[in-house]
Amino acid sequence: MKKLVLTVIGKDKVGLVQNLSNVLVENHGNWLASNLSHLSGYFAGVVEVEVAEEFISDLTSALSQLDDLKIDVHDGTGSESDQNQQIEFVITGNDRKGIVRELSEIIQHKGASIVNFTSSRQSAPNWGGGLFHAVAKVELPVGLDADVIAEALEELATDIVVDLELAS
Repeated sequence: MKKLVLTVIGKDKVGLVQNLSNVLVENHGNWLASNLSHLSGYFAGVVEVEVAEEFISDLTSALSQLDDLKIDVHDGTGSESDQNQQIEFVITGNDRKGIVRELSEIIQHKGASIVNFTSSRQSAPNWGGGLFHAVAKVELPVGLDADVIAEALEELATDIVVDLELAS
């Protein structure tokens, strides 16, 4: 079996996930994992699938026939993450330009790697504007204490709060 990673995007409308999953099933593909979102009128995401080698060509062709989605197919050749060394950082603070860059620089500088990252901006008049909220699942290098990253993230500004949770 071969793993493939699909990147998908299209104008959001009812039935896109069903259409995509139908094509996968009809072409012997198995939906393993996904991260899908509605963003500014678009449906976008990443889907990991598994399919037998002899059906890859048929599946790829069928995916290209979906009119409502642009789908790019990539070989799933990456290594699996070490589940024993993952922590979720829940980060909240005033939104500002460059906050994601600042957060990711600190995580990378400490030698950790972002495995999954979701963020949103919410209205928060009590905070003086927009409220930034993110959940970053981070793979820590052996020997690095998660508190070292949390403290460095909180030093970015007095309004940033970081909570740690064990990654599931």
